[in-house]
Amino acid sequence: MYLIELFLPLYDNQGRRFGDGLYEEVGKDLIEKFGGITAFTRAPAQGSEQVQGGERRDDLIVFEVMTEELDAFWWKSYRRFLEAAFDQDQLIARAARVTLL
Repeated sequence: MYLIELFLPLYDNQGRRFGDGLYEEVGKDLIEKFGGITAFTRAPAQGSEQVQGGERRDDLIVFEVMTEELDAFWWKSYRRFLEAAFDQDQLIARAARVTLL
């Protein structure tokens, strides 16, 4: 079993909050393809990274999907789609092998 996590920003590069419809579309896409999702939307995660001697912070929503097979080609393509939709240079999508207990 694999756990795939998508980290999506709450705000664009000018500080404007993305509309809820964008996240609803992502949720719908993932439910349709994988049968279910978990979305952490109430208390945004906070991400930080160092860029050009400073620090950049993001408030993030995390979407999780569990699946038996990992279709890396599909996920890379979907990540690129999300990067365009959210106008981001890079979004984090990661997969981890998990064991259900």
